[in-house]
Amino acid sequence: MQEHGRKILTISFMTIKTAAVKEKNWKFETRAIHEGQEPDPTTGAVIVPIYQTSTYVQEELGKHKGYEYSRTGNPTRKALETSLASLENGDFGLAFASGMAATSTVMNLFEQGDHLIVTDDVYGGTFRLFERVLKKYGLSFTFCDTREISNVEKALQKNTKGIWTETPTNPLLKLVDLKKIAEFAKERHLISICDNTFATPYFQNPLDFGIDIATHSTTKYLGGHSDVVGGGVVTNRSDLYETIKFHQNAVGGIPGPFDCWLVLRGIKTLALRMNRHENNALKIAEMLENHPEVLKVHYPGLKSHPQHDLAKKQMRGFGGMVSFEVKGGLEAAKNLLKNTKLFSLAESLGGVESLIEHPASMTHASLPQETREKLGISDGLIRISVGIEDVEDLIGDLKTALEQARRK
Repeated sequence: MQEHGRKILTISFMTIKTAAVKEKNWKFETRAIHEGQEPDPTTGAVIVPIYQTSTYVQEELGKHKGYEYSRTGNPTRKALETSLASLENGDFGLAFASGMAATSTVMNLFEQGDHLIVTDDVYGGTFRLFERVLKKYGLSFTFCDTREISNVEKALQKNTKGIWTETPTNPLLKLVDLKKIAEFAKERHLISICDNTFATPYFQNPLDFGIDIATHSTTKYLGGHSDVVGGGVVTNRSDLYETIKFHQNAVGGIPGPFDCWLVLRGIKTLALRMNRHENNALKIAEMLENHPEVLKVHYPGLKSHPQHDLAKKQMRGFGGMVSFEVKGGLEAAKNLLKNTKLFSLAESLGGVESLIEHPASMTHASLPQETREKLGISDGLIRISVGIEDVEDLIGDLKTALEQARRK
């Protein structure tokens, strides 16, 4: 099979299919509970069992029941992979040990000498992987503001093979026009990839706009309870799936069955949680926008967001992430962070509890200072992951902390 001028690797071992059985009549909430999570045929258990095994008995040489070794395939992982594919309206899903394991494995689609165009306001861990690890293997990257397709055009090189985007971005919640990116990529035979962690499949489906691959940190909203680390990849293209699947097994960044089970448990309540996250985030963003100690608020649900119309067009909701800049820079930010009671100072996001962090010194510390400043990640920027607590309690907590920060 030829694709983009090179041979796509195929799997030499038995492929464990994870194509989602697309039930056209089922809505998202129903699929989140049932797709890939049918009662166990052996015992009738309503919840998918945790198949805590590393290997499987073969009836005779070359004859087995679909599983040989748990790095290659595991029934609990298969259930999660089927669920992920269904939620993203994709044909194939793959689960990984972390979001970065998913990203690293997807990058095996490319080889020495290839170039990728990357959204500039990208997760710090992604930036670190691309700039400090993959460059050593001969890949090159151009980071640009992908909000404007003209910038993507300028970044194009003869050896460009892919486009990596985030939307909304981390931490400034910029949006990328997925339809335009997908069309640009297809016209030039590039692989298009979107990190959909912030939006989740409940609010946005990149594949529906023509994007080739959607990636996730399932640690975040999909798991939803801050108790598991994982990653996911979904695609409609069988050639890309088979190559990523080969590397999932060959490289080995797979999740354990208990981790898969935890993400499956979280997915069942994803729709309910995302609605509450969004409702709380919008009210908090509106409060912050009118607070005298706040310089700027970044949230796609605000009419003041420069891409609010695009958000309404390609998203079904605006998510639970908000970032804002406080007056007084770093000192004010430090004072705010130590004076919240309900917002816990911690990295990560997407759990039921509210978290608060300082991107410049935490999640995006791997970016050089000049890069952060150019992007707008100032020392006064705060990022919050709005939980599902009572919103009035959350607003009161932030107001009190802002007032205390002002007095310092």
